[in-house]
Amino acid sequence: MNTKYIDLIDQTYYFPQEEFNLDGEYLQFHGIPLNELVQKYGSPLKFTYLPKISDNILRAKNWFANAIEKNNYKGKYHYCYCTKSSHFQHVMHEALKNEIHMETSSAFDINIIEKLKKDGKLTDQTYVICNGFKREKYIDNIARLINSGHQNCVPIIDNYEEIDLLSDAINDTFKVGIRIASEEEPKFEFYTSRLGIGYKNIVPFYENQIKDNDKVELKMLHFFINTGIRDNAYYWNELVKCLKVYVRLKKICPSLDSLNIGGGFPIKNSLAFEYDYQYMINEILNQINITCSEADVPVPHIFTEFGSFTVGESGGAIYEILYQKQQNDREKWNMIDSSFITTLPDTWAINKRFIMLPINRWNDEYERVLLGGLTCDSDDYYNSEQNMNAIYLPRYKREKPLYIGFFNTGAYQESIGGYGGLQHCLIPQPKHILIDKDENGNFTYKQFRAQQKAEDLLDILGYDVTAEDE
Repeated sequence: MNTKYIDLIDQTYYFPQEEFNLDGEYLQFHGIPLNELVQKYGSPLKFTYLPKISDNILRAKNWFANAIEKNNYKGKYHYCYCTKSSHFQHVMHEALKNEIHMETSSAFDINIIEKLKKDGKLTDQTYVICNGFKREKYIDNIARLINSGHQNCVPIIDNYEEIDLLSDAINDTFKVGIRIASEEEPKFEFYTSRLGIGYKNIVPFYENQIKDNDKVELKMLHFFINTGIRDNAYYWNELVKCLKVYVRLKKICPSLDSLNIGGGFPIKNSLAFEYDYQYMINEILNQINITCSEADVPVPHIFTEFGSFTVGESGGAIYEILYQKQQNDREKWNMIDSSFITTLPDTWAINKRFIMLPINRWNDEYERVLLGGLTCDSDDYYNSEQNMNAIYLPRYKREKPLYIGFFNTGAYQESIGGYGGLQHCLIPQPKHILIDKDENGNFTYKQFRAQQKAEDLLDILGYDVTAEDE
């Protein structure tokens, strides 16, 4: 009878996979010996595998290059990184190794852009696409960047007042884009995105506020779907509506030459994950070709803003199972040495799914369990609703430590969880390890941050922490 955990995985999924394999009974992630990692640094810990960021950028660039060739597409492709997915310097530096552009969403993003320019990581030729609702500080920072000579900074107009605000703050001519307020899927409780300008209002907006404004050049139409780039009727219908607006606008606005299709490439959230990236890109470019040909207008240059796709699959979190609680005849709770609410907040907030696998003991018998966090909050758990299927792990044994990993967690978790600040029930932020490769292909490890200490949290809370207290 097949009762080992490895047997369960073998009969359920194709395994090993590109990023996951076994060394004996120990799991490896892109070849990283995870058991050695946790033995060296302890748990809980988070890690970022930097080469995966470059790998995904190059994959996307290659897919678009293939699609451009296959469709005889006459426009160029520009890959932008959506900074809000992860603002960390190590993420930015890795991404910018690959000749990409940047997308921002708030005022302080511009300070990061200026710091990266000062450090020589990007230049005036780098496109900086500025999304988001623009308050005074954001307007001022965008203007400062453009006035300093960064003409490839393109603010995306989100509401009717922004053209005047930008015109007052920017000294010379500047480029802008317009964001389309897409219609949401029927499951949403509202019909139209709060972001951007409605389909029917875009051409009148251009004619009233941009056409005769000598300072402003319309460069880009921005299209983004909240649910991402999916092969379903909703996505294709919204894309066609966007393209109709583009060709109408292009016929009266010669400077318009770019279409930003936003972000939304999914990342792997299960060992059964399937998504044909190349097909989707081929079909998007094909649809643009068809629409523009029928309207007799040139095809636009394509911009994308990939955030989760860029950085998500580089991240992971490792926990130890501290204890098992048998709460009734059917439910066993495995308690981790941290909190899902604080370290993987998307699992708690929106039932986000991540790949979860044990790090060790793959040759042991398995059992069905629930996973619980350390806080006193009843919502601090991870179960089959998030995990897509029932959770099975090697059987808990007090004398044999069990470590589990959550993978592809590199996007949003730190910013949503308030990295470096207060955590629910004052559960400390785990240590964070950066993993890279040297010129010989060997893994290198660097501790980016230590686990939070009591004095770190007390200081935030306003308590006077003296040396004696420490």
